[in-house]
Amino acid sequence: MLLKDKRALIFGVVNQRSIAYGIAKQFQEHGARIALSYAAEPIKKRIEPIVEELNGEFTVKCDVTSDAEISEAVAAVEKAWGGVDILVHSIAYANRDDLKGRFIDTSREGYKLALDVSSFSLVALCRAFENLFAPGAAVLTISYYGAGKVVANYNAMGVAKAALEACVRYLAVDLGAKSVRINCISAGPVKTMAASALPGFTTILHKIEEKSPLKRNITLDDIGKCALYLASDLSSGTTGDTVFVDCGYNIMGV
Repeated sequence: MLLKDKRALIFGVVNQRSIAYGIAKQFQEHGARIALSYAAEPIKKRIEPIVEELNGEFTVKCDVTSDAEISEAVAAVEKAWGGVDILVHSIAYANRDDLKGRFIDTSREGYKLALDVSSFSLVALCRAFENLFAPGAAVLTISYYGAGKVVANYNAMGVAKAALEACVRYLAVDLGAKSVRINCISAGPVKTMAASALPGFTTILHKIEEKSPLKRNITLDDIGKCALYLASDLSSGTTGDTVFVDCGYNIMGV
């Protein structure tokens, strides 16, 4: 078991189609101890059965836009576990109006919201949990192809993901001083609740099947297995990197 007795705190599970769920499932199967966060009470009701399924140890409430709630989450995790070996950040949000039409029409408030939830929250969590990270701990976050290329209707989220990937590189230096690694998975499109908000999503799936070297779309297991590698000692020399899990679509030209 690659993660036997490792304490994995996972942000972003909403249901069993969440990318974070696919990661949590792989972690649990390889011996990790699981705890899940939730942003609001309605979400807690949805993830409680998932916690039970994964033999999770507890849940923790944490709205990542609130420094006070992050501090409370840190205190709860410290009381339950004393420390953290793995932290997974699989959180992103933008207003629907900022995921269609022209990027130039993005509102100031919409831009700030997308960057705060989808990018700065990683910085905030790493800073808050820094003293709880065990030596050799691993942090993971999730990006998408639209961080580096223009994807129709991705707009403000593409900019937020680009910032997220830059944050990973800068955080790698700060956390590396304490032997903590941080990496990013750029995942291909999967049918999640978040993806359903993106206009033209079905067209994107068809394009991946047509153009990617593997001629298929990725699965939650594909992402989970990559996360397992990055969270385990198998990737002990890898940090600050963005790893594509998209059946090779990112290498293709016109």
